[in-house]
Amino acid sequence: MNVLFLTKYDRDGASSRYRFFQYINYLKERGFNCEILPLLNQQYLHHLYTGDYRKYIHALKGIFNRLIKLLRLNHYNLVILEKEIFPYMPFFIENYFIPNVPIVVDYDDAIFHQYDQHKNKIIKSLLSSKIASIMNSATLVTAGNNYIAEYARNTGARSVEVLPTVVDLSKYTFVQNKINTELSRLKIVWIGTPKTQKYLLHIASVLARLSQIYKIQLIAIGTHNLHLPKTEVISVPWSEETEAQDIAQCDIGIMPLPDEPWERGKCGLKLIQYMACGLPVVASPVGANLDIVQHGVHGFLASTNEEWATALETLIQNTDLRTRMGLAGRRRVEQHYALQVTAPKLAHLLESVVAKAQGVL
Repeated sequence: MNVLFLTKYDRDGASSRYRFFQYINYLKERGFNCEILPLLNQQYLHHLYTGDYRKYIHALKGIFNRLIKLLRLNHYNLVILEKEIFPYMPFFIENYFIPNVPIVVDYDDAIFHQYDQHKNKIIKSLLSSKIASIMNSATLVTAGNNYIAEYARNTGARSVEVLPTVVDLSKYTFVQNKINTELSRLKIVWIGTPKTQKYLLHIASVLARLSQIYKIQLIAIGTHNLHLPKTEVISVPWSEETEAQDIAQCDIGIMPLPDEPWERGKCGLKLIQYMACGLPVVASPVGANLDIVQHGVHGFLASTNEEWATALETLIQNTDLRTRMGLAGRRRVEQHYALQVTAPKLAHLLESVVAKAQGVL
C-alpha cells in the first residue's frame, strides 16, 4: 500500500511530528510504503519564531514543491493530509489539486476558526467554509479531540474518528520517587513555542505571588525572551532529543489557556507529555484538557487566579500528593494516550479506507 503524507511541517513542527512522523515505523511494519512531503521546513519555523520575513520565501518554496508533487500523483493508494493542502487558498482552487484517491484529513487544531473568525472580512468571506468543504470531500476525518470531531460531523463529513495526540512511552521516562530537598527549588514546567508562550501571561501574577513564598522556578521549554515579573524563569531550548528528559526533571506541569474558540481545539499534548513523565498537572478546563485530566486524580483543573494559586500551592506543599497524582497520570497515558495504543487503531483505519475504496469491504 503506497501512502503519501502531506504534512504541514517537517519533524520540528510538533503537530506533524506527533500526528504523523512518529507513526511511520509502525506503519511500515504493517506493510505501508510511506512517503512524507512537508509543506513548511525547519527554516520556515525558525524564521516564524524570530519574526523574520524570510519565512515567506520558504513558504513559497514549499508551495511550489507541493504543486509539482500533486501534478504527478499516479501511484498512491491513499493520501493523508494535515489540515489543508495550501493555507489561505480558497477551496475551489485547492479542490483542483485534491488527488483522485482516498483522502484522510487530520486536524489537531480548530483551524476552521483561523478563517471563520478572521478579522479581515475578505478572508473571512472567501475561506470561512473552506475547512468544512475539505472535511466533506475526505473519505475520513481524524480529529485530535471531540470539539474538532463535532465540527466535522456537523459539516456532514462521511466518517469521523477521534484520534488523540499521543506520546511514545519508550521515549518518556517515568521517575516515581523524586528527591526534592528543602535547599532545592521546586520546578514548574511549561513546554511550547515562542508563538504560544503568551498563555503563561494568564497566570503571571499567580507565579509571582507564589515565588515570594516558595522556592520555585519556572522551567520554560521552547520559549524566546520570556520574562515574567518576580518569577525566576529558566528558558530551555527545545530539542526533540531532550524534551522528555527536560520535563522529567521537573515537579509540576502546567497548561494555562483562555476559554476561547481556538483554544477549545487544542489537544493537550503538553499535559500528556507531563503525565507520561509522572508529573502532576494543573490546567485550564478548556478543550481536550477536560478529557485528559480528572480533577483531583491526575492534578487539578483551574479557571481563576485563585484556583490556580490554590492548586499550585497544594502541590508545592505536598510531595506525597505529587507522587500519587504523577503515578495516576502515567497510568492514564499508558492506557489512553500512548503510541503503543493508537498506532494499531490508525493502521486499521487506513487499511479500512483503502479496502472500501477497492470494494473489498
